[in-house]
Amino acid sequence: MKQAMKRVKSVLGGKKGDAMRKTMVLITICGWIVAGGAVQVDGGEKMNSGAGTVESRVCNVLKYGAVGDDKTDNTDAFSACLAAVIEAGGGRMYLPAGVYRGRIVIPAVSKPIPSWITVEITGEWEPTPVFGTIGSFPLLNNGTIVKSLSKSGPAVISANSSPNSLYGGFSGVNVSIKNLDVRTYDNPNIGGIDLQYALQCKLESVFVNTGVYNVQASKPTHGTSGLTTPACNNGALTILRNVVVTGYHTGILVNEHTDGDNIVVASNINGLEFVFAHHASRFGRVGTYRNTHHITVSGRHGFSIEQMNTEQPGPGQTDARNAWQALASDINDPQNLGIADINYWVVEGNVGAVEKFARNGGASIRARRIGSAPAGNK
Repeated sequence: MKQAMKRVKSVLGGKKGDAMRKTMVLITICGWIVAGGAVQVDGGEKMNSGAGTVESRVCNVLKYGAVGDDKTDNTDAFSACLAAVIEAGGGRMYLPAGVYRGRIVIPAVSKPIPSWITVEITGEWEPTPVFGTIGSFPLLNNGTIVKSLSKSGPAVISANSSPNSLYGGFSGVNVSIKNLDVRTYDNPNIGGIDLQYALQCKLESVFVNTGVYNVQASKPTHGTSGLTTPACNNGALTILRNVVVTGYHTGILVNEHTDGDNIVVASNINGLEFVFAHHASRFGRVGTYRNTHHITVSGRHGFSIEQMNTEQPGPGQTDARNAWQALASDINDPQNLGIADINYWVVEGNVGAVEKFARNGGASIRARRIGSAPAGNK
């Protein structure tokens, strides 16, 4: 309102202003005030509208007791904030910049219908995705970071299954996660984001890591995943944009209906792992760096990768600690379960572009080097 009045004074301030023009401007500004009465406010507060008062659908975790000090357990505060979002019928859980310890557990959304809602979890700004093929770099505590206090148990962010589901035990939520740095520990015994029981999800500008620069990561031995997408269900839809996962046994566990672009998986045992799916998945550009297996297929799955951009360690770029990151295979499909098309480009460190491409099975995966004829099933 104050801003609107300032605009009024600015427009009408001149003594030589035309009376008719002033009248028209006043009419227009009154229209702004009446029709545009809803104003943006911080989460949890009320905001005016022409139809009365409505609750904001943005809930700031600080108003529910969360503290981003890298030591407080915020699990209860996160749960209280999410309860408010779900009670409102969906909305946004907002986390200002800080390092937040604790787990974010999205409670089950169940019958009665309608009970299919969107739950957003959003940080203050886009994280810096730190990854590479050589060197040593610290991960800084900038932006919004969520990190569990525990080194075992459920993932840092997860969605509960539903006891009274629309179908199949899935919770009636479309989970949207944006601008978050999600951290676990070196050789993690805990997952980063597990949305297996969500109906749908969209991740944008999300960095899932183990708290260390990927080249320095220890060999993962616990079988955990940085990201698990929603499993097979009638409403499955996964959209991934600008997502980086480093340091896990499996970078991204890919279920059906997954559409990804600008994806990086680095220093995982399996970069992308495709599990059983009725419906196909599609990826645009995927960066695969220092994984033991860039692509692993463990269930029958149809998929395509429009550009798989790979750099494998070259001479002198591994040591005793990270020797596990030396490439075993670009495609690891020993049971020939994948049905796929892949366009790839391979660079070897200290060497440059090479024509190397290692396959373990994958009889029904057609792979071709960019600019070349299809490689067939060789």
